[in-house]
Amino acid sequence: MSSSKPPNSRSESGSVPAAVVNRLSLYLRELQHLVAEGIQTTSSSQLGERLGFSDAQVRKDLAHFGAFGHPGVGYRCDELIGEIRRILGTDRIWTVALVGVGNLGRALLGYKGFESQGFRVAAAFDSDPAKVGWEVEGIKILAIEEISQVVMERAIDLGMVAVPAPFAQAAADVLVAAGVRGIVNFAPVSLALPEGVSQVSVDLARELEQVSFAVASRLRAEGLE
Repeated sequence: MSSSKPPNSRSESGSVPAAVVNRLSLYLRELQHLVAEGIQTTSSSQLGERLGFSDAQVRKDLAHFGAFGHPGVGYRCDELIGEIRRILGTDRIWTVALVGVGNLGRALLGYKGFESQGFRVAAAFDSDPAKVGWEVEGIKILAIEEISQVVMERAIDLGMVAVPAPFAQAAADVLVAAGVRGIVNFAPVSLALPEGVSQVSVDLARELEQVSFAVASRLRAEGLE
């Protein structure tokens, strides 16, 4: 899933384009795949080829953050993984609160990839009294009214909003008031958040539109549509 920011926008670091940060996540995943395959070193051309980028693009992206290669060796995969995790901030565990335990929320709770990348879902909340008290993937669903207390007690850093669009802003407001510093918004609506609180919006329909555009463009170019 990708951020809804336009490709030429800047990341919140100010000087690094958001597209570069997005690609860092791709480099990290691919490096982890390489290590799982028993490969200890790689090069910008090899890494770029696996992801569909040029070697120049890989080198330019990494150059925003320093020099990581070794002459005659290239990149040591474990070493570069550590550096990228440090840059992305995932060299620590981030605690996360989920608001909204509908179909999407349950799927998010069931996703096993969060923990391995440094994210631990520490609490889940829903406004439906019938759901409160249930356990999903070992996490007890709590009432919306408990957000402020639980976020502070469990030192929760980040929030995920997976509620219907009309309720997304209210859910985000409660999370922010409780001290959450960043929100991933899955609701198809823009959130108004105070300065200092980061947000990324994930619109699943928009992601499908990007794929459908690419496919439709190729079909038109081939004269098949």
